[in-house]
Formats: sequence, structure tokens, C-alpha cells
Amino acid sequence: MVTAVHGFSGFSVDDIDAARAFYGEALGLPVTTNEMGMLGITVPGGAEVMVYPKPDHAPAVFTILNLVVDDIDAAVDELTAAGIELVRYEGMPQDEKGVMRGKAADRGPDIAWFLDPAGNILSVLSN
Repeated sequence: MVTAVHGFSGFSVDDIDAARAFYGEALGLPVTTNEMGMLGITVPGGAEVMVYPKPDHAPAVFTILNLVVDDIDAAVDELTAAGIELVRYEGMPQDEKGVMRGKAADRGPDIAWFLDPAGNILSVLSN
């Protein structure tokens, strides 16, 4: 077994300045920039995520970051007020706000998806 002393996740973007503004300003997460120009994002709970520029970036086709919220409707309202559009998936029972209600779908938490400026998929969800 590996004896790790720390861990973090990471993903790429095609525009580091747009990512800094999106994660730091639109989402309000703490963002730092290291000496190599990579972003360090601290998500609620203290986990760290590294965001690095990649010229040939291809957006992830899966959710790269889930943000747990107390009130999904308030979170969705805040996102849309910030100009962030929710993603709607064909065949998913999402309501008029774009939320897939877990109880209605018998699938777990209430969840809504959105994209960062690089096209990576994120979500807000509540249990």
C-alpha cells in the first residue's frame, strides 16, 4: 500500500484566467495561483483541487466537481443570477429549473449540472 501524506484532484482548462474568474468570482471559492500558473481551489470541507492550463484541453464528459449545498433551489437561483446556465440532459427528469429531483426520479440527491468556461461538467446537489 502507498503511504500517502496528502492528496488532491486536478483537471485541465483551456483558459486559466477564465477559470480563475469563474471559480473565484462566480462560484466564490478560494483560489490561489502557484509559481507555475496553476490554480489551487479549496472546496468546502478543505479538499484541494489543482487546475492547470492545457492548450489541447478537451472537456471532461463526466462531472469533475460536485458542490454539496443545503438548498438546491437557492443554489440554482444563485448560479442563474451569476449568468451560469444549467445543463439539461435528454431523458433526465429535470424540472423547469433544471434540477433532477432525487425523490421524483428515485435516484438519490437533488442535482443540477452546469459547465465551467472550459466546458467541464460541475454540479450542485443536496440530499
